[in-house]
Amino acid sequence: MGDNVRELRPKAPDTEKITINLGFVDLGHVDLMVQEGFYSNRSDFIRTAIRNQLERHADVVRQSTARKSLDLGLRNYTREDLEATRRAGQMLQINVLGLATIAQDVTPDLARATIASVSVLGALHATPAVKAALADRTR
Repeated sequence: MGDNVRELRPKAPDTEKITINLGFVDLGHVDLMVQEGFYSNRSDFIRTAIRNQLERHADVVRQSTARKSLDLGLRNYTREDLEATRRAGQMLQINVLGLATIAQDVTPDLARATIASVSVLGALHATPAVKAALADRTR
């Protein structure tokens, strides 16, 4: 039965890896919190600290999101979306806080013909060719 299962759409990753530099004393404090059982590992501590700061500033983030007209969360732009935009004679202003994905089958020419600007706070997933085609429109 497992042979009949096909993945219709690849699952987008729900995290993005980042690298941070911490001083040795700060890192030691994190390790102590982990050792004492407050957190399961360093990553757990860092994720919790980030979530706490985001929660602490939630009102400011909410106001900025509304003021900048940002789509919040995951936003996927398919080839069909962009072709419909082109037929309508319009251009997209992509403004996303989260993850913006431009489908793998979108050509660089279609992207340039339909996307006026790209502003993503988070991550943009697109083919290298599409990213290069939109480089001068990306903030």
